Amino acid sequence: MSILQVDVAIIGAGTAGMGAYRAARAHTDSVLLIEGGSYGTSCARFGCMPSKLLIAAAETAHQARHAEPFGVRVTGVTVDGAAVLSRVRSERDRFVGFVLASVEAIAPSQRLKAQVSFQDANTLTTADGQIIHAERVVIASGSVPVLAPLLKGLGRHLLTNENIFDLPSLPKSLAVFGAGVLGLELAQAMSRLGVQVKVFGVHGGIAGLRDPALRDYARQTFNEAFYLDADSQVKSVTETSDGVEVHYLHREGTWQTERFDYVLAATGRAPDLAGLDLKNTALQLNERGIPVFDRFTLQCGNSTIFIAGDASNEVPLLHEAADQGRIAGDNAGRYPDIRPGLRRASLAIVFTDPQVASVGLNLEQLGAQFKDRFAVGVVSFEDQGRSRVMLRNKGLLKVYAEHGTGLFLGAEMFGPAAEHIGHLLAWAVQQGMTVSSMLEMPFYHPVIEEGLRSALRDLNQQLHIGPGVVDHCMDCGPGA
Repeated sequence: MSILQVDVAIIGAGTAGMGAYRAARAHTDSVLLIEGGSYGTSCARFGCMPSKLLIAAAETAHQARHAEPFGVRVTGVTVDGAAVLSRVRSERDRFVGFVLASVEAIAPSQRLKAQVSFQDANTLTTADGQIIHAERVVIASGSVPVLAPLLKGLGRHLLTNENIFDLPSLPKSLAVFGAGVLGLELAQAMSRLGVQVKVFGVHGGIAGLRDPALRDYARQTFNEAFYLDADSQVKSVTETSDGVEVHYLHREGTWQTERFDYVLAATGRAPDLAGLDLKNTALQLNERGIPVFDRFTLQCGNSTIFIAGDASNEVPLLHEAADQGRIAGDNAGRYPDIRPGLRRASLAIVFTDPQVASVGLNLEQLGAQFKDRFAVGVVSFEDQGRSRVMLRNKGLLKVYAEHGTGLFLGAEMFGPAAEHIGHLLAWAVQQGMTVSSMLEMPFYHPVIEEGLRSALRDLNQQLHIGPGVVDHCMDCGPGA
């Protein structure tokens, strides 16, 4: 079999891989996009889009059941589980179709459907013996679900985010392992759709929140709707003919055995690197077997190999994967002219209700980089005007800035409209704004964003820059 010679080979046709392909093509036509699985990004197939479709259905059911306080009486709310999941799949397939159309627009000579592994740093081989010699390689192989040891023996009653949306209908009960982003988004959605849900977390983590006060607030809020033990003790998970039995220590202190229709493994995802034979590349690997790379160039050491997206295990988010793919592909295409690419301000959002947003530096990073040099402003949304109007008045926002300069450093939020407030704050971080300059921006009345203004005013006071916060200030409007 002949050796295929290319300038750039890209392993993986997901968000990062497609971005790398387009960027590399700006420098050379000799690019090969290699995909070992199904075409279609993780986001479209089993990530952000199908999960948000399920959440949208859950929010509709929840609002219908909780209309009474507004004087609106809705009776006889029922959830057709089969119809809910049918719409999820239909819309998901539509989104996947857009991705497939992009792939099919690539010339057949520039794409290859095959699993590959490294023979050496510049040579890839397929299972059937095809040899690909690439001057440069971009690893964009994505990620795979991580299974906790307790769950590895389970069979057909084990779900992950890669197959849960293919259920014919909603289950009656679901044990969710993992209280992170994925676990809580799907757990809350399932609970609002009428599924009996219990969430078993580890080490106390909740939705990636770093601030203990926000984490405790979130724990109490979620437990008002479904069982959540963020630091659970589970002795066994046993599969039966019609479900699973979980033997666990109830948060109230008694050991219990409970049956569920399914278990959802939401204990994270890991880079899909196992089949690549990275040992043959001479790359330096970290303790988790991931190549050591420069986060601004995406180059692995001084090699001709670059890494991007979930495979890098840095920030497993679509916009980050797109940025990384573009930077890696650009540098692979222009090699040896390696240039740092733009890394945007950190922004992460969790689509629970209340939502979670993390922007810029978190508390751990602030403690390491700005020890004793940062201040914290805070606001509660319980009495915030627009939030109370909509009965969404739960949550806290904390904002951080540097003493002396007033430079805005980051924020963490568990509250209403966090997806929108998070964007405003990420823009402020990226623009290098001070808290004072942020307060010069317009705030309409009445909007939830007025809560952000209250937090920033509190922060300016803590920085000894602005005046004290005035309760019920009339220039803000009532209930601001």
